[in-house]
Amino acid sequence: MTESFRQFLERLRGCGELVDLRQPVDIRHIATLVDQAKTALCFHNVVGYAMPVVSGIIRSRERAIMAMGCQTYREIEDKLRQAIDHPIAPKPVASSPAREVTMTGEDVDLYRLPIPMSSIYDGGPMITAGVVIARDPELGMNSGIYRFIVKEKALTGIDIVTPNNMRLFAERAYRRGEPLPISISIGTHPFEIMGSGFRAPLGVDEMAIAGGLRGEPVALAPCQTIDMPYIADAEIVLEAEILPTGWTWPEGRFGEFTRLMGGLHWNPLVRVKAVSMRRDAVYYALHMPWENTWLAAPTRYTAIRQALRVAGVRVHDINVTLGGCAFWHAVIAIRKQPGEGKNALLAALSVMDLKHVVVVDDDIDVNDPLDVEWAIATRVQGDKDVIIIPNARAKPLDPSLPQKSGIIPTGAKVGIDATIPEGIPHEHYERITYAYAQTAKIDDYLRGKADRVGNVGGDAAIAALAADILAMIEAEPLYYTEIAERLAAYDFQTVARAVGHLHVTQMLWQDARGKLCRRGSRFAAIPPAA
Repeated sequence: MTESFRQFLERLRGCGELVDLRQPVDIRHIATLVDQAKTALCFHNVVGYAMPVVSGIIRSRERAIMAMGCQTYREIEDKLRQAIDHPIAPKPVASSPAREVTMTGEDVDLYRLPIPMSSIYDGGPMITAGVVIARDPELGMNSGIYRFIVKEKALTGIDIVTPNNMRLFAERAYRRGEPLPISISIGTHPFEIMGSGFRAPLGVDEMAIAGGLRGEPVALAPCQTIDMPYIADAEIVLEAEILPTGWTWPEGRFGEFTRLMGGLHWNPLVRVKAVSMRRDAVYYALHMPWENTWLAAPTRYTAIRQALRVAGVRVHDINVTLGGCAFWHAVIAIRKQPGEGKNALLAALSVMDLKHVVVVDDDIDVNDPLDVEWAIATRVQGDKDVIIIPNARAKPLDPSLPQKSGIIPTGAKVGIDATIPEGIPHEHYERITYAYAQTAKIDDYLRGKADRVGNVGGDAAIAALAADILAMIEAEPLYYTEIAERLAAYDFQTVARAVGHLHVTQMLWQDARGKLCRRGSRFAAIPPAA
């Protein structure tokens, strides 16, 4: 899909998903206005700045679907899977429109960029939509989305408190006593945002995954002051270095994907060596948490499905729940073979930083919390079906973990096997299905439908009908409702009396599934030992 960042904005406008505000707006009001809006917003007249600000462009399920060129949300996961399996390497280009205005050295001034505040507890203005590209001399390229708090006109922090490949690159450079050059591309198409948001294995270039999403290579242009490429389509590019200061400078607070205010983090410093931009650049402020959520969740779906595929588990459906911040919780329905409930848990809990996983059978709707809770209530024995894995890799942003400076916390992972236990007959889990649900419709009766009156029999007719019923259940056991349906020509009381006659004459019994049969027949259930 050949579409630039600007073309995507125009497509949103054309669909009524992006509203332009042209009156003066104080930059301190932007975040709360985006939070209240049903659409993305473009602020053309930000007080004190010469540059417009756009925000909220992937803040809804519908806009995320549009961004990926899909028809359904589920299709995004399929598209990402295709991109991972068939990446397209980026292509180098000589330059780009982001070179039209350039500031270097003493002219670098981040305060000229309209970087909004977000929440009342923020530690400062933070760049939230920067696609960061770095290179390790041995481990290759890495791209990701990281947050930068503005400290001085050419100095920021970078939030890499979480264990990931970018942190690894920075740690290796720190041990060498060297800065780590990085490019920061702001105002890129969501293809690049999603590609860089996928936690690819070391040695896999996330920009190649972004190319797979596009169906064509991502164009990368060279920086001027560092030996790194940037995304050529970007509106603004920062050329910078993560300084070898270690994780020693306070950063935060900031509203996180958890929908909570994050605590104070300790992070390295970043020196910005150059700022370049388009002459008419648009600043993109990614709005937390939902702009993070809608494109992050499919990366979890894809990773979970891959882990289960490797484990040989047949997946029916997955829900990475919004209550789990589209990050920590998954409900997985499987087509179960004996023992696979536990196998599915172990495979899923190995994915990223998943914290709690529930595995259910394929008769459970993973998107219905009531159905999932019902499965937990009726299919789980805690001593057998709850798995707790202590001291596993955790997300430092988990507010339930103790935070200690310089220490990456570990936490517990919990799995609940809410599948039907082995050895329990599946008929014990047959749900209530009301008789005649397919033929007796309330709307028909509200419109005046009347049922016909069946035949009413006396004692002789009841005895004869009982003989007919006995013949039926000698041939095959039948549920009471099946008998009533076969004898629909009679009124129900007559049928009930005929069945009662068989009970009185001690001819009636039931099979193991509760169907009526002849007492003493090969179908009859064996009574328990006294």
